[in-house]
Amino acid sequence: MPSPSPERTPSAQAENIIEVDADHEQADSTYGDDDESFTTSLTSSVMAYKFEYGRRFHAYKEGSYRFPNDEEEQDRLDMFHEVCKMLTEGVIAFAPFNKEGRILDLGTGTGIWAIEAGDEWPASTVLGNDLSPIQPRWTPPNVKFEVDDIESDWAYSAPFDFIHSRYLVCSISNWPRLVRQAFSNLKPGGYAEFQDWNIVPTSDDGSATEDNKIIQLQKLVVEATQKIGKEPVPGPKLKNWMEEAGYVNVTERVFKMPLGMWPKDQRLKKTGACSLMSYLDGLEAMTYGLLPTVLGWKIEEVQVLLAEVRKEARRKDVHMYYDCHFVYGQKPEE
Repeated sequence: MPSPSPERTPSAQAENIIEVDADHEQADSTYGDDDESFTTSLTSSVMAYKFEYGRRFHAYKEGSYRFPNDEEEQDRLDMFHEVCKMLTEGVIAFAPFNKEGRILDLGTGTGIWAIEAGDEWPASTVLGNDLSPIQPRWTPPNVKFEVDDIESDWAYSAPFDFIHSRYLVCSISNWPRLVRQAFSNLKPGGYAEFQDWNIVPTSDDGSATEDNKIIQLQKLVVEATQKIGKEPVPGPKLKNWMEEAGYVNVTERVFKMPLGMWPKDQRLKKTGACSLMSYLDGLEAMTYGLLPTVLGWKIEEVQVLLAEVRKEARRKDVHMYYDCHFVYGQKPEE
């Protein structure tokens, strides 16, 4: 596995300012055109999806995950996986775990991380779990999937060498318990790695102001998520949760994910372009299961706000980014 470069240490990330591309700002003020291996049997109830506002939602433990699982969302999640790889320069896990051991991927979604892990570490065995059976049936021979709720009690027959999760933001009610369950299901010396976000973007130059419609929308998502008892901003809290659970050698890396093409650095410019595309493609997915049902908005009101967000996203004088926290720790050797 490539060793991370020095500039991606937590202290360096905190001090690093992403340089703005001045030429990008001097152009037109808006963006233009340039710019089947399941370990749980699948009952009819699991496949009896719910449809609302033209989107498909999961059936297993209905309501515990407020975002759609249809093909449109699956495509967006797969694209977001690629955005994450752009951000980390291809690294899908930073923990120095046993690459020939058992790996568990929590909330695997489309299974893209688990499949890539199985390809990258062919001597390992990878298990991905999720509430929705949307993973492909054709997978590497060392990769399997199951339908399960990671917030329920785990009942695995053998511990794991590595447990991974990414982007469970707005989905988990009790993060400290989840982190402890991962700890309990690791082999001595095994590692867990949690990768998650602060979903309210910020800026280094003050251009991300409170009146920005993107900021306002993200804060509404935070409010709605809190009302249903989920954690909307897990990223900054991961390190503390892991230390409290008993992990040692806890290491945190914080990456700035640009939202838009404003960075001067070409890799970050490409990352920002794709992250903005993913964000805009996911607006309905992010809001339709929360704002009408939790905050009481009419769907027409949501659509008006989303139109304003799309317009705001075209501005070139706003230099937003998300803080993305990659935190891993080790279960002590016996």
